[in-house]
Amino acid sequence: MAVAQPARADSDRVLCIGASANFDGQVAACTRLIELGQRPGNNLAVVYFDRGNGYRGKGDLDHAIADYSQAITIDPKYAHAYNNRGNAYAATGDHDRAMADFNQAIALNPQDAHAYDNRGNGYAVNGDLDHAIADYDRVIALDPRNAHAYNNRGNAFTIKGDLDHAVADFDQAIVLEPKDASAHNNRGNAYSKKGDFDRAVADFSEAISLDPKLATAYSNRGLAYANKGVYDSAIADFDQAIAINPSFAHAYSDRGGVYNAKGDFDRAIADASRAIALDPKFAWAYNNRAVAYFAKGDFDHAIADFSDAIALDPKFASPLYGRGVAKIKKGDIGAGDADIAAAKTIQADIANSMVKIGVSP
Repeated sequence: MAVAQPARADSDRVLCIGASANFDGQVAACTRLIELGQRPGNNLAVVYFDRGNGYRGKGDLDHAIADYSQAITIDPKYAHAYNNRGNAYAATGDHDRAMADFNQAIALNPQDAHAYDNRGNGYAVNGDLDHAIADYDRVIALDPRNAHAYNNRGNAFTIKGDLDHAVADFDQAIVLEPKDASAHNNRGNAYSKKGDFDRAVADFSEAISLDPKLATAYSNRGLAYANKGVYDSAIADFDQAIAINPSFAHAYSDRGGVYNAKGDFDRAIADASRAIALDPKFAWAYNNRAVAYFAKGDFDHAIADFSDAIALDPKFASPLYGRGVAKIKKGDIGAGDADIAAAKTIQADIANSMVKIGVSP
């Protein structure tokens, strides 16, 4: 027995560091090492860290956080433990604690590209795109072949509306990782925002070829087809996105928007209602359903849905304008004109956009 224990410990060290994707085995091996206690060749801070990785792999975030915390208690300068605990906190939605951990990881190791990348993601989630881009810049300076950082920075540029820089970043991500479906999908989004729907469709199609189960690529291609006026292809793509992910609220809402364009208002209402059931805070779904009710002449339901969309997003010009037109249709001219005027202060050309979907005084 005296000989067998060190041999088992050596085997457990291999399993504990995560040499395979067997997370249950990793957790069990680390636990046995923890039970052996601190001794030469058995650094408990590292063992708790590795077991935290195993728990995180299993999706057990509470135990992962507890183990990373124990690793930090043993070794307060363990930068990787702060970084990984930050990732675990981010996965639970606790972004404040996540950012605090990423800051500490960077303070302890200013050359850790992963920590900058993770903090950049945190800034992006919080809507602080300039700080996010600065962190991705730092990642790329430290690791110029980090395709993930180019992809992330491209997403931040897309949200900012800096579409040329976004496309350039996605180009570089694809050069570094040609088979990365997400980079093709994200570049397709940038092209869609630029109004280049042919290139967008090509990128979404490539993403689908690389990952046939990528529901967002089907949904995004569906939107691009819808913008091209190819409605049947759009609906087919939304159908496929929903088949892959039946809880995909955006795909239902956007398919409803296409049914509105085709004049099939009952199906549009059904799809928007399904999207709202999946995501009750989805302003676009209320807007799309309101447009269908408006087209059917049901102005009371239209006003109610436009109002719900406005409550969820007060800067959303489309429902504000639509509610104004619906009020005018019901004879409430003053209130209708006020809504329309307010909508135009948000988006000056909103009337042109609404006329295209059949909403006009």
